[in-house]
Amino acid sequence: MEITEGKLGGVLLIRPHAFPDERGFFTETYHVEKYAEAGINRTFVQDNFSFSKKHVLRGLHFQSAYPQGKLVYVVQGEVWDVAVDLRRGSATFGQWEGHTLTGENHHQLYIPEGFAHGFVVLSDTAAVLYKCTDVYHPDDDFGLLWNDPALGIDWPVRRPVLSEKDGRLPPLHAIADDRLPRVRDAG
Repeated sequence: MEITEGKLGGVLLIRPHAFPDERGFFTETYHVEKYAEAGINRTFVQDNFSFSKKHVLRGLHFQSAYPQGKLVYVVQGEVWDVAVDLRRGSATFGQWEGHTLTGENHHQLYIPEGFAHGFVVLSDTAAVLYKCTDVYHPDDDFGLLWNDPALGIDWPVRRPVLSEKDGRLPPLHAIADDRLPRVRDAG
């Protein structure tokens, strides 16, 4: 397993080793001891699965009182995955980074608590799995506008397919400070 630190503190690009042969491949997608050794000391309490069609953009989502760290992995297809730093007082507050995750490259993205997360599908379809450090709380579900000009995210799709909810999310400047993630012991 190879790990590269992202430009935003705590974001990690993980490259698990894959073992291909004529039958297909094998890869270990998570091992608590190896990931803890790599600095991911969080307990994952919920797994999510998303299947989406080409140009679907999901995000940018976050929880406020119950922030979720996420370990994102693409099983099939290709997505461009984005993390936005929403940690108040962070030197990189409001900055973003994006990475291409595919079923072929087996890369994973670890996004710590205090970030908004979203992705856009670049292939015909994509199957995405992600582990979360807190459970989903519907009353604590928030988000910010995918194309907020102040963020300047360079999405590879100009006209994504959005849910009605995601299309109405506010820009970062319109989100009250008390609605931003309250990160506790996110080190």
